[in-house]
Amino acid sequence: MRLIMIIGPSGSGKSSLARVLGSRLGLPVVHLDQAFWRPDWVKPDADEWRVQVAGLAARDAWIMDGSYSSTMDLRLPRAHAVVWLDLPRRVYFPRVVWRSLRSYGRVRPDLGPGCRERFDPSFFRDWVWTYPRRRARDQELMAKLPEGVTGISLRSRRDVRQFVAGLPASLEGDSAST
Repeated sequence: MRLIMIIGPSGSGKSSLARVLGSRLGLPVVHLDQAFWRPDWVKPDADEWRVQVAGLAARDAWIMDGSYSSTMDLRLPRAHAVVWLDLPRRVYFPRVVWRSLRSYGRVRPDLGPGCRERFDPSFFRDWVWTYPRRRARDQELMAKLPEGVTGISLRSRRDVRQFVAGLPASLEGDSAST
């Protein structure tokens, strides 16, 4: 498997898992948040974004973290596997709050350049807290994966630890981040 998508709510550990998979499997990591956001949290034009994602998805190998349902049609047909971090709100919500506090004012490596971490109550309320309303979309995606695409649903921190423990220790070669 050389084309792996990781989806799930904010704070579920998509970027962290992507880095681990990239390192262990020797595959380049693409953080979609990093590709999407322009300096100072400016959103790209929708057409520009789709062209950018089409180019990223066309690569020979990647671990791509981020849900971005508007580009699922560009990524999913190429994917060999989809990992869904289907963790409960009691896990991901505190992680997002803690991440925002810990990284406040700094640019995280999985975000676009110039996007300093901020404490944004509207993001917590409108996007993170309400993920259970959008969860059905991810559940349907996993239930209807194209033939040949492996689906892996991880529903707890223990599931994630066991999944990571089952990966090879590392492979020869460098892991690049994009």
